[in-house]
Amino acid sequence: MEPILTFLVVLVVLAVIIIAKSIQIIPQSETRIIERLGRYHATLNPGINVIIPFIDRAKEIVAIRAGRYVYTSAIDLREQVYDFDKQNVITKDNVQTEINALLYFQIVDPFKAVYEINNLPNAIEKLTQTTLRNIIGELELDETLTSRDTINTKLRSVLDDATDKWGVKVNRVELQDIMPPVTVLQAMEKQMQAERNKRALILQSEGEKASAILKSEGEKAAVINTAEAQKQKAILEAEGEAEARVRKAEAEAIAIEKVTAAVGQSTNPANYLLAQKYIQMLQQVANGKNGSKTVFLPIEATGTLGSLAGIKELFDDKKA
Repeated sequence: MEPILTFLVVLVVLAVIIIAKSIQIIPQSETRIIERLGRYHATLNPGINVIIPFIDRAKEIVAIRAGRYVYTSAIDLREQVYDFDKQNVITKDNVQTEINALLYFQIVDPFKAVYEINNLPNAIEKLTQTTLRNIIGELELDETLTSRDTINTKLRSVLDDATDKWGVKVNRVELQDIMPPVTVLQAMEKQMQAERNKRALILQSEGEKASAILKSEGEKAAVINTAEAQKQKAILEAEGEAEARVRKAEAEAIAIEKVTAAVGQSTNPANYLLAQKYIQMLQQVANGKNGSKTVFLPIEATGTLGSLAGIKELFDDKKA
């Protein structure tokens, strides 16, 4: 009985081992490539899968785990990120620069990722390095520093086309650090300082120019306002003088009318007015500033005496 019991125990153990090996539980977002007797047989989906033990075998591939290359049969279908070490590249203007890149990719066809390339992570890394050198080699240092988006787009496009045959989709490429040599950084800093000083001088000169323009415009406006004021003053003075003359002429006309009404037709009122003006003038001439007395004898004494006679007749008529 003991040999039979031992045989049954061994048989049960072998059955358990066979059943355990025939059931494959695949986690979500993972898959495995199954080979039957060395040939591709199936791609396992997430969940419970049944295979034939010792005949079916999961194909191992190279993957990166914690920054190291490892062999595993599990194929991760999630988006993965590779952080490549810094590498030296040379720009178009012969400046050696260190660049660190991040690559985001996803395996979309496990069959191609296993059978079309031997070492997928290493192939992607080398392809990224060579492509990055080619792209940076076409750009000068200033363009490299200011065109990260352009470099990322070109790099992603080239890598996506190249890795399509490997069943890989490159979603995004990012340049982390671009480090030129120390001497170049110092030269760039001096250039930036010179540019800042230049902009400061330009702004200062533009400010002085604007100030001079505003000052000249203010002086111009002041001159124009002064001229306008003098013009208005002259116009008002002229208008005042004209109005005064008009008023004076009107007053003299009224005086002449009254004199005419007073003297009647016997005496010419113009002679009366002339005589009155003449007498006033003689008084002004006689009263000089030096206090000396002056005797003025007019040439036309006859006309003057006639005027005086007319004044005498006027006074006589008023007395009568």
